[in-house]
Parts: sequence; C-alpha cells; structure tokens
Amino acid sequence: MILDLFNLSGKVAVVTGSNTGLGQGICKAFSEAGALVAGVSRRPSSETQDMLGDSFYNIIADLSGLDAVDKIIKQATEKFGRIDILVNNAGLIKRCDSLEFSEEDWDSVMNVNLKTAFFLSQAAARQFVKQGSGGKIINIASMLSFQGGIRVPSYAASKSGIRGITMTLANEWARYGINVNAIAPGYMATNNTEQLRQDGERSADILARIPAGRWGTPDDLAGAAVFLASAASDYVNGFTLAVDGGWLGR
Repeated sequence: MILDLFNLSGKVAVVTGSNTGLGQGICKAFSEAGALVAGVSRRPSSETQDMLGDSFYNIIADLSGLDAVDKIIKQATEKFGRIDILVNNAGLIKRCDSLEFSEEDWDSVMNVNLKTAFFLSQAAARQFVKQGSGGKIINIASMLSFQGGIRVPSYAASKSGIRGITMTLANEWARYGINVNAIAPGYMATNNTEQLRQDGERSADILARIPAGRWGTPDDLAGAAVFLASAASDYVNGFTLAVDGGWLGR
C-alpha cells in the first residue's frame, strides 16, 4: 500500500532545534508517523517532551561549535540503538545593515547554520554507513537559499550554502543509500520572524506577495518532512523543496 511508504515505525530521527517552532513541529510529525525522536536543543525541550512522551529523548547541546557533534550521535545511538534520519533545523539569524554588519554576527550565524550542519551531517552519514542500511538527511534551508533578502547577509549566505551542500552531499552519498535533501520554508510564524511580524509595514508587504495569503505554521512542514524522511522519497536526491505558500512563484 502506498501509505505504508510514509510509515516511520522502527526509525530513529535526530532533530536539532527541537524545543520550539519548526523543530518541535517536525519532532511531532515524526512521532505521529511512528519514529522515535532524539531532539537536540540548547535548553530543555520540556514542552516537546510533554507532547511526545516516551517517543522523545532530549539531548542538550550547544551547536555554536563542533564539540557537541560526536556527543549527539553517540547519545542518540546509545539511547535508541541506531539512527536513520537527521534533520538540521537549528538556526540563527542576525539583522543589521550590511554596511555595519560585524564579524561576530557573521561567524555566529555561519557556525550554527552551516558549519555545524555540515559536520553533523558527516557524523550521521558515517553512522549510516556503519549500520549499512542507508539513511535520510534533511536540511532546513530558506527562501534566502534562492533570494538575497534584506539586512541578513550571514543568514542569506548560510542558507545558500545549505542548499549547495545538500546537492554536494547527495552527489557523494547516494551510493550508500543516503538521501540528502532540504526543505525551504517560506515566511513562517516562528521566533525567527517575530521582528518581521511586529513590523506592520514589512509584514503587510510579505503577506501581499504570498499567494496563500498567510504566514506559514510548523504544521505546514509536517507532510514534507515525513515524505523526505520516509521510503516514499527513496529516489529523491539533492533537492530543495519549497514550502512557501507560493512565494517563489510570484
């Protein structure tokens, strides 16, 4: 049956940024599809834990550096015996005119959004190869993987980079049965967009361009995430799927 291809029973997923927003929504979707979820967050993902119960295990880690990478894979495999899915969702954004943008803000965003995402993907892929049963890596990209944005130079660079390494890693790792793809959310009602949503003029401009006429929600990503994590996407490699209410079509 076709719906069986979307079933994640018996799978173990690692999801970064699991305490709020898109990461929490993806954890919930995976759990509902049958997976066990190791959620990674800098602070306890208490709400996600309460929501998902025993199907969720929280790993506390700071993704601003690489010290946590091996710890995350080790703790997830020790808890659940294996991993099958990685979602690089944790992200950081800094807003400032490019003429005034600091090196500190550049590095902090690039470290979390791109550098750690790459090396966590590498660590997960090594575990997948060791297990010999393939795996799924889903990177959370952005509309700014396709566009330049305004006042977010490091974020735009990091998300363009995410799209690039998604294709690169897919090229290298498909032969191991590892699918690497990305989701590019449109304008979502999350912590990262709170400043935009509070700016009445900017928010109105954004909504005027979205054919769906509304900000997205974490639930809007659920189907795409489960698809890319499941056997239904076994022949999808290196693609960035926009979930944007039609933004890129305008």
